[in-house]
Amino acid sequence: MFRKSGSFSQLMEMDCCSCFGFIKKPKRSLRPVSISDSWFSRECLLNDNLEDSFLYNGESTNIPNECDSGQHNRGKSFEEIFVLRSKNGTICREVPVKETHRLVRTEDENGNKMVNEYVRECKIGSGSYGKVVLYRNNMDGKPYAIKVFHKSHLLKLRVAPSETAMTDVLREVSIMKMLCHPNIVNLIEVIDDPNTDQFYMVLEYVEGKWVCEGSGPPGGLGKSTAKRYLRDIIAGLMYLHAHNIVHGDIKPDNLLVTSSGTVKIGDFSVSQVFEDDNDELRRSPGTPVFTAPECCLGLTYHGKAADTWALGVTLYCMVLGQYPFLGETLQDTYDKIVNNPLSIPEGIDPQLKELLEGILCKDPEHRLTLDAVAGHPWVVDEEGPIPQYLCFCKSKKFLDPKESISNAYMTSID
Repeated sequence: MFRKSGSFSQLMEMDCCSCFGFIKKPKRSLRPVSISDSWFSRECLLNDNLEDSFLYNGESTNIPNECDSGQHNRGKSFEEIFVLRSKNGTICREVPVKETHRLVRTEDENGNKMVNEYVRECKIGSGSYGKVVLYRNNMDGKPYAIKVFHKSHLLKLRVAPSETAMTDVLREVSIMKMLCHPNIVNLIEVIDDPNTDQFYMVLEYVEGKWVCEGSGPPGGLGKSTAKRYLRDIIAGLMYLHAHNIVHGDIKPDNLLVTSSGTVKIGDFSVSQVFEDDNDELRRSPGTPVFTAPECCLGLTYHGKAADTWALGVTLYCMVLGQYPFLGETLQDTYDKIVNNPLSIPEGIDPQLKELLEGILCKDPEHRLTLDAVAGHPWVVDEEGPIPQYLCFCKSKKFLDPKESISNAYMTSID
């Protein structure tokens, strides 16, 4: 059984979540949508192999899917946005993602399975809708994390009346094709042979672990480590939001740490891309304990503010080693997120306390913005302001046409 305070081993697999499809209503006090507690036991919340329940984001949930699409009924689809950005030169990649349409499955001289030039080493995890396997490229010797999907399975999983899991995977691919940032996991190649059922996403392999692994209660990470990690997460998230992309599932186990200590944001399986600054959403994917109060309601909400809340929950986990709001059931967890006051232990750094209270403000209109978080005294401290990243698509405005394209990558500007 689980303690109410919660530890990092609790509910990290709780990727099941509600998906509300209500129309926007007048403002009212925060009150969670009623969900029968009998639908969810702790065992169900922690089990991602329940084939008979509804599936969302590759994880188990028994909540009927009532939403119509990821974005509110407006604007262009992710395919249209990707095409438009490609035409406008607003893709942040000097080298496009490699697209391979021929799959050859063989074995090397040691009997190890191969996919094209990649040699299988071991399974390293389970991602949304599929597994993640460590492969090594037999040409350059580098390791890669490869997400493996079965197209027939994705097409059977309905995540909305007009969308299947395949839609989510294709959206993830489209979004990652746009991105290039030192704090974002890089997509290297997509292998999609029309004559086979397998679909592969070849990703940069991050040799470290997720940001909270091994910390556990009590105490979480040390102040300096938590602050360093937070600054990296903020930098990556600011980049995403500047490109009108909402991650949708910021949490410790989607945040990988390299051997040099750099945090990279991964898993864009529930992310959304917008054509402008209107980030209004209906569908609320992600992990329940990291869900913002407004996402627990039958209302539309703003994705960037919800990402910022999840960042706050992640910071709380990193510094205190537990979740701020955790119930015995999914409904109980949502009730606490919406109604319970934030509890912060006595003796905590006053600036950190102020920061946590600002990020975990239940009213999204009064919650700290991501820019405000980046400029908060606890975050800035001795390290100074978080460097602004001048990405490839933005840097084109500043480059002389004769300059080398490689000079487009500048890590900071004054």
